[in-house]
Amino acid sequence: MRIGIIYNEPVREGEPNWQSSVDVMAQVQAISNSLGELGHTPIPLPFLRDPAAFTEKVHKEAVTGAFNLCESVDDDPHLISHPAAVLELLNIPFTGSSSATLTTTTNKLITKRVLQGAGIKTPAALLFQGEKNIQSTGLRFPVILKPQYEDASIGIDQESVITDADQLLPVSRRFYDTYGPILVEEYISGREFNVSLFGFPTPEVMPLAEIDFSTFPDDMHRIVGYKAKWIPDSFEYRETRRIFPDNLPWHFASQMASVALECFHLFDLRDYGRVDLRLDADNTINVLEINANPCLSPDAGFPAAVAENRMTYTQMVSEFVRFLASRKQS
Repeated sequence: MRIGIIYNEPVREGEPNWQSSVDVMAQVQAISNSLGELGHTPIPLPFLRDPAAFTEKVHKEAVTGAFNLCESVDDDPHLISHPAAVLELLNIPFTGSSSATLTTTTNKLITKRVLQGAGIKTPAALLFQGEKNIQSTGLRFPVILKPQYEDASIGIDQESVITDADQLLPVSRRFYDTYGPILVEEYISGREFNVSLFGFPTPEVMPLAEIDFSTFPDDMHRIVGYKAKWIPDSFEYRETRRIFPDNLPWHFASQMASVALECFHLFDLRDYGRVDLRLDADNTINVLEINANPCLSPDAGFPAAVAENRMTYTQMVSEFVRFLASRKQS
């Protein structure tokens, strides 16, 4: 197969959040290498705000399937679903979720409303859109501020957790000026788990990963912020560890897997996804995030879970190609 690797062109080094933006090139390289090993022809294709030029390249290169790695278009997360939509219009099979699913899951407020409508436990929240006041009477402090549309923990770090109600408005205004609408969500300080799912047409739950915050001092909040993911010389990066616990009670692990599968089907994810969970003080499972098309860098959480399931990176890529082939035939 001649397989396009569709990616968002990263911002230049030194620009805001460039560390997370440039990571897409590591994904492009790793997938290209694996496709080459498997005998396919990888064709990296950046997706910019010029669908006509993109379509021309796709036809010129005779692309028969695609890996959709786009996390934005020209660094605009609102446009994350557009590359998938263009591939749908061109009738080219591609990896990952549909444009409709990407539109829904990128919007943290809509995601939360869908979860609540389905009766799935998720922290209470409100949306701040620059108002003069915040009516937070229904929320319990502390709360955490999250940009409504960003992923990769952009805009999330220690200062995102607000413990003093008097600080909520000024800090929210500052965040709003940088990122736009902000989700103000009750902060849950319990254990955090990532549940990866992989497979088409039926997803399989990969080994459950837990985020180990055991070395964090008492004055630091247990969160996977931007520094923890992207700044190697930070304490958060060094001390935020991913582990695969083998001592979880069976019924407890089964319950988390069941919640993740329900979310996968509720949001109509395809091929792969990751559901982030936290336990509250009563050990009740709360869904924090639905990650359609999670990062495929070799050191990222989803490939790590697949590796824990005794599958190499190239074997994982081969499975994605098989998904593409099955859709092409249908």
